[in-house]
Amino acid sequence: MATDVGSTTTKARFFGKVDGEWRFLSSGEAPTTVEKPVEDVTMGIRNAVREVEELTGHQIIDYSSRELKFIMPYQGGKKGIDVYVSTSSAGGGLQMLVEGVVKTITAESAQRAALGAGAIVMDVLSVDDGRDTYEKINTLRFLRPDIVLLAGGVDGGTKTHVLEMAEILAMAKPRPRFEIEFRLPVVYAGNKDAREDVKKILEENFDVRITENLRPTIEMERVEPARDTILQLFMEHVMAHAPGYEKLKKLVSTSIMPTPAGEGMMVRRFSELKGVNSIGVGLGGATTNVYSCFDGRFLRTVSANLGMSYSVGNVLKEAGVENAKKWVPFAVSAEEIMSIVYNKMIRPTTIPMTLEDLVIEHALARESIKMAFNHHKYLARELKGLKRERTISDIFEEVKAEETYIDLFRLDYIIGTGGLLSRAPRRNQSMMILTDAFQPVGFTALVQDSVFMMPHLGVLSTIHPEIALEIFEKECLIYLGTVIAGSGRDKVGAEMAKITVEYGDGKKENLTLQFGKIIRLEVPHETEVRVTVSPSRNFNFGAGFGRTVSRAVRGGVVGLVFDGRGRPIYVPEDEKERCRMLLDWYMSMNLYPKEKIEEWRSKL
Repeated sequence: MATDVGSTTTKARFFGKVDGEWRFLSSGEAPTTVEKPVEDVTMGIRNAVREVEELTGHQIIDYSSRELKFIMPYQGGKKGIDVYVSTSSAGGGLQMLVEGVVKTITAESAQRAALGAGAIVMDVLSVDDGRDTYEKINTLRFLRPDIVLLAGGVDGGTKTHVLEMAEILAMAKPRPRFEIEFRLPVVYAGNKDAREDVKKILEENFDVRITENLRPTIEMERVEPARDTILQLFMEHVMAHAPGYEKLKKLVSTSIMPTPAGEGMMVRRFSELKGVNSIGVGLGGATTNVYSCFDGRFLRTVSANLGMSYSVGNVLKEAGVENAKKWVPFAVSAEEIMSIVYNKMIRPTTIPMTLEDLVIEHALARESIKMAFNHHKYLARELKGLKRERTISDIFEEVKAEETYIDLFRLDYIIGTGGLLSRAPRRNQSMMILTDAFQPVGFTALVQDSVFMMPHLGVLSTIHPEIALEIFEKECLIYLGTVIAGSGRDKVGAEMAKITVEYGDGKKENLTLQFGKIIRLEVPHETEVRVTVSPSRNFNFGAGFGRTVSRAVRGGVVGLVFDGRGRPIYVPEDEKERCRMLLDWYMSMNLYPKEKIEEWRSKL
C-alpha cells in the first residue's frame, strides 16, 4: 500500500502480485484532513484506504484499533499487506530559505540542493543580491521557513562573506513555520574552514547541522550530502510537528518523502534505465514541479505559486488573461475567466462543470507548465565561475553563459503527471497540453502517468527498486505518442515539409505538412515506423534548416502528431482568425467532441 498526502487530496495506490507479475490493483482517494476541524492526516489516509478495501474486498485496516493501524504482514487470501510507504506535500510541503555568498555561484548551487530535496524555496539571499542588510533582516523575519540552507566559499578560501551571511541570520532570528518550542534547523554547506565560526554565531538560537561544502572548488558542485541532510531534517522537524504525522511515522515501512522528491526519483530512474534525456512535469494543486535528466544531470525545480487549485489565481495573474485566452477557441470575457478561477480557489476540490470550463482550465494548465519550465531552464545552466578556454569556434559563434544546457532537439521523452493530466477526459488533451507548454522540436515521445502514481512508486523504489520499476513500466506509463515538430516561421498555408511514413509491412504514406496545420496519424505504440521529413529551407526538424531527417519512432494511444505550427507556436492575434485556427487544431487532434467544436465554429 502506498499513499500520497497531497495539499488537496490523499491518494492511496494498492499493488500486488498477479500470475507472477507485479501489478497496480486499485486506487482510492479522499480529501486531505490536515486542516480544522479534523487536523489529523491519518483520517484522510483511512478514508482513501477504505475505498481500496471496498473496491477489492481486501482487508488492509485493523478495525480493532481506534487509531489507524494496518494488518501487517500479509496473512494470505485477501487480508493484510507487507509494505506501507507514503509521500506528502500537505500543509505546504517542505519550505526552505537559501543563503549563499555569490548569487550566480554558491546561492544557485544551494538552490539546486534545496529543490532536489523536494523543497519549496521561499527566497534566495546572497551578499551581491542588491539588498541592504536591513532589507535582508526584514525578509528573514517575515518568512517562516522549515529549514535554512547556508552555503558559500570554496574550501580554504576567504571566510568573510559567509560569516557575514551567518551574522545576518543570527540578527534576524527567523522563526519556524510551526509555532512550537524548537530551534530552527540551519544546514551549513559552505567553506569547511568557517564551520566552527558559523557554529559559534548560530548555535545559541538555531539547530546547526554541518555537512560537506556544496562547492568545495569553483569547478565542482556536490549537492547530495546537503540534500540528504535536508531530507533527514524534514522527517525530524517538519513531519514531526504537522497534525497527525507522528501517528503516520509509526505506520510507514520507510521514511516519508516529500511528494516532489518521489516524482523526481522516478523520472531519474526512468532516464537512467533507458539512457535517454527526459523532462517530467508534476502539475499539482499548489505547485508545478519540473524535472529534467539531461546527459546524466538531474535537476528539479518547483514553482511554488503555480498550481491548478489553490494557486490557480496566481497562474492567471502571472500569465495574464490574454495569454490564457489565446488557447480558448470561443468568445469569452476576462470577467468569465476570472469567475471560473475564483470559484476554483474557493472550492479547490471541484472539477469543471461544463466543457467550456474544462477548455479554460486546460488553457491555464498550459501557461502554468510553460512558466514553470522557463524557471527550470534558468537553473538548468552550466556552473558559474568556471574558467573557460576559448576555442577557434568562439570567434565565429558567441557562447552565451546564460544559456540552458537543455537542448529540445536532443530531448527524447516528456513525462506528465498530476491530477489534471492523469484525469483528463481524453488522453489527446493531456498530450496537447504538454506539447503546447513545452513546445518540443524534432522527434519527442510523450508519456503520461496513468492514475497519478509516480510519487508512490518513487518512495517504494527506495526499498524495492525492482518492483517499483516493473510497475512503472507496465502499469504507470501510458505512451501517448510522438510529436514531430520543426522550428521556424512562414506564411500560414505555406509548405513546411514533405513527409514519408514507412510501415513494417512495406506500406508507405506520403504527407505534405503546411505551416499552421497539425496532422495526426493513428499509430499504436506497438507499431514502429520510419518517418522521413524533408523540410523547406525555413524550417529545422533536427538536422538543420532545409535538411532531411529520418528516424524510427513509435506511436501511442494518440498516435503520431506532425506539428506544423512552428516554434514558438504561431497563434494569430485577430480573435476570429485565432479561434478558427484553434478549432482546426482541436479537430485534428480529436480534442473535444466534434459536435461541440462545430457549435463553437458556428458562433464565430
